[in-house]
Amino acid sequence: MNADKTNSESTFRTPLVTELLLMILDILEEEYSPWRLPLNFRSPFELMVSVSLSAQTTDAAVNRVTPELFRRWPNPQALAGADPQELEVVIHSLGFFRQKARNLIGAATRLVEVYGGKLPCEMEDLTSLPGIGRKCANVIRSQYWNLPGITVDTHFGRVCRRLGLTEETDPTKVEYNLGEQIPVERWNEFSMTANLHGRRYCMSRKPSCRECPLNEICPKRGVTSI
Repeated sequence: MNADKTNSESTFRTPLVTELLLMILDILEEEYSPWRLPLNFRSPFELMVSVSLSAQTTDAAVNRVTPELFRRWPNPQALAGADPQELEVVIHSLGFFRQKARNLIGAATRLVEVYGGKLPCEMEDLTSLPGIGRKCANVIRSQYWNLPGITVDTHFGRVCRRLGLTEETDPTKVEYNLGEQIPVERWNEFSMTANLHGRRYCMSRKPSCRECPLNEICPKRGVTSI
């Protein structure tokens, strides 16, 4: 496999890992191990669809609609020929269903016409698919091919800013900023555990700081009440 180097160790400077950061990584790994992506999938195609649908909704909601979606359209060829209105009915509960339906059909069509129906693993190719940005591409690359990537979503960014690991708010800048601090072999682990941490303890409005396993070392930047 000739995976690209767009989001690999060659893209980032050698990280200057601090003792505090290693402590954070170790605590999160212990807290959430064994961790897994909370989306159900059996193939790269199903992962791509599930990740695309997960925007602005919960993974549990996506898992409720994908069994019927994959029953009707089990592969890129079938999904490329889907009737948009029929697809919209299936994914209606997820919100933004019209845009998501257009993206799914567009991505499936491109997979068939450009990639022979197979999902590519290169970052540039993945992000050429409608509805797949760097965040989604990093999820796909890390979860299916175990390629290193830092997946930045709302939860991840919030946790990193509160921990004082970055001041950036733009997802791509956060990705590169963290990539310059964290050893490449721990990118995937940290992406998932920081995301889970943002869901379990470090919520946006009412973080559970007292129960948080990072409570003693977190500077709680931007947290006004605990």
